[in-house]
Amino acid sequence: MRTLEEVQATLQIAKLQDEELQKTIHCLSFGDNVSSADYCLLELDDTLCKLIETGESLVIRGDADEHAVLCTKDRTYDLKIADTSNMLMFVPDCRTPDQLTNSQENSHIVHTQIWGFSNSYWELRKQRPKLKKLKKVLMENPYEGPALGGKEEDTENRYTMEDLLESIQASEEELKTSLEAVHACRIDGYWRMLDFDYEMKLLGHLTQLVDSESWAFNRVPLQTCLEELAPLEPKQMIEHCLNCYGKRYSENDDVLYALDEDRVCRGMALMLLQNAVKFNLREFQEVWQQSVPEGMSTRLDQLKSVALVDRSSRPETINLLRVEDLSEDTLERFNQLFTLREKWTEDDITPYIKDLCGEKQSTGALLTKHARSSMQNGIKVFNSRRPVAT
Repeated sequence: MRTLEEVQATLQIAKLQDEELQKTIHCLSFGDNVSSADYCLLELDDTLCKLIETGESLVIRGDADEHAVLCTKDRTYDLKIADTSNMLMFVPDCRTPDQLTNSQENSHIVHTQIWGFSNSYWELRKQRPKLKKLKKVLMENPYEGPALGGKEEDTENRYTMEDLLESIQASEEELKTSLEAVHACRIDGYWRMLDFDYEMKLLGHLTQLVDSESWAFNRVPLQTCLEELAPLEPKQMIEHCLNCYGKRYSENDDVLYALDEDRVCRGMALMLLQNAVKFNLREFQEVWQQSVPEGMSTRLDQLKSVALVDRSSRPETINLLRVEDLSEDTLERFNQLFTLREKWTEDDITPYIKDLCGEKQSTGALLTKHARSSMQNGIKVFNSRRPVAT
């Protein structure tokens, strides 16, 4: 171990003055069997530090073939290794200058042992949760209604919340929000997505009942719905359909639902477009309006991110194009979009790239990076900056 005299001699060689330095001098030495593989460093911001200090957990999620992410209760972070040219050393009980006091008049040595070292650390960046896999997993065994005629229901490929958290790269809160967005339902302890035809069948029963009873679509009584439709479908499914397409409220001890016009109109449009490659726009709009309950108005802006209108064709057409069916990767998403259509207006493309935006990032910034703008008949349009891979 170095003596104070040896340290002072080294300072003279380095042309450093004692008064420029702290009175406490740390002499570092490596412990036995120290290896860079013994520790991993994780860089945390103040928010994540406080979560750990308050006892909350950080969870790393991802299968062997996936890039790992780190999740809090409500956020997802990308994990990337960052290399550094400086050696990062782990020194227990080593105090920084702001923790030291210069109460002692003379310099003194503190011998400190290095426990480990590293030339890299894990860097965290907040990112969108990776939820495309969720729909794929849930569609392995969609719920098609109660089993009929003594037929046993398929019990394979069913997932609890714990199963989904093990498989899906998202925080618990983000996962719950996504389950609600895809109209998943918890049945016998398992989260199930409804088969599309079955969901539309439920919605059809509901809208027909609203019309036949001449109810205002913002005053749909839960109890009457359950009584009237119970011979057709399980009560749990009727209530689930109301939750998917309406908002629950109470009035004089009665539970009522206000059907959401945009959600109902959107659902009926998806049913009409599901099996059509392209639909004459004018004919579609007529049929669509006839399919929704009286008093509701259909509008094309209700179909942003699920259907695409082609104004350049004659006659004008509309076809199904759901953002959830596109890639989660930004480059691949733009490639898919520019393969479908060479030039896009900003209004048309925005619903299909909005979900790609990170924190404090706009769709305009994304377009500037991945597309080239030009004017066509007085309208700004965007085309790909890169050759499109078909």
